[in-house]
Amino acid sequence: MTCEDLMTKEPVWCVPNDSAARVAKVMKTEDVGSIPICDSRHNRKLVGIITDRDLALYVVAEGRDASTPVQSVMTREPFTCKPEDDLQNALYAMQRHQVRRIPVVDGDGQLLGIIAQADIATRGEEPEKTAETVEEISRPSTARAA
Repeated sequence: MTCEDLMTKEPVWCVPNDSAARVAKVMKTEDVGSIPICDSRHNRKLVGIITDRDLALYVVAEGRDASTPVQSVMTREPFTCKPEDDLQNALYAMQRHQVRRIPVVDGDGQLLGIIAQADIATRGEEPEKTAETVEEISRPSTARAA
């Protein structure tokens, strides 16, 4: 199975100067916990990713304004995979880096899709690999300095 087989194609994305409030509204509307950040509205070159947890920890908990641009709190250069990559390699990367989502990009870094824990759980072919992946991703780790 390849990453393309499991990924959610053409996910919604935002841009670096979008506000935290706008990104949170997109998350609510789309019912997603992360948003890839692409360099412009006309180009899907991936430059970062932001999660609902990032918004909670680095905007709300730090007392920042909802107009804070997400570029100041997003994760830059997130771990990615290619559509033709073996899905198992993406699962290992998710486990190793303890991330719940991994963007899928082409050779030029253009966003094509995203693989989330939910995709693995609902569309994966190997339940034992799903359980192992979820366990490894969810293991406590040292948090990024606040």
